[in-house]
Amino acid sequence: MTQLPDIIRDIERVAPDVVAKAATFQAAILADVASRRGTLNARVAPVHERMALAGPAFTVEVRPGDNLMIHAAIALAQPGDILVIDGKGDQTAALMGTLMLSACKKRGLGGVVVDGSIRDRLEILDLDFPVFCAGFNPAGPTKFVPGRINHPISAGGTAIQPGDLIVGDADGVVVIERAKAAGLMALADKKVADEAARLEAIAQGNTASAWLPAALVAAGVLKQGESL
Repeated sequence: MTQLPDIIRDIERVAPDVVAKAATFQAAILADVASRRGTLNARVAPVHERMALAGPAFTVEVRPGDNLMIHAAIALAQPGDILVIDGKGDQTAALMGTLMLSACKKRGLGGVVVDGSIRDRLEILDLDFPVFCAGFNPAGPTKFVPGRINHPISAGGTAIQPGDLIVGDADGVVVIERAKAAGLMALADKKVADEAARLEAIAQGNTASAWLPAALVAAGVLKQGESL
């Protein structure tokens, strides 16, 4: 059996039109229509709550505290790609800072998601480039441990394949499998419309959830025929 190289250069990405459509939705909407699966652990959060991103995953696996392969990924990624870095959740050293993230912006990448720490927080706020991370640490990384690019990874407790759809906003990051992404867009449209109708009903004074009585009966909290 032929062994895959550590660096895979060519990947199949989620289609650009799907990315553009997905960018119009909250991460929460996409998570709901994806059966409430695919969200990264809440430790991976935006540097600023107004940061948002959407694009295909360009995956990177590193050893904790070493960013050698991230430098290689920046050189290889295409405009619009989201670097998704499995840093093992380590927060003892920063994997990226202003210099690397400025290079990402200059190359036209769509954003960075790091399950690990970064640094230069205030400068990144001024950079106007979306970055999600697990924390901050002033310590710099090493640059000599091998890793892998565009292999399947786990970041924030979620499995991610190269080319999967990544969407992030103030609530966090959701991953949608590339093959399923297009089919979920119509469901997301319906979800938005349904929630808008529910908000209108609430504004008119209808605050009761129609599904709640049956759910309480099913859970054994109420008996059949009982009501709140």
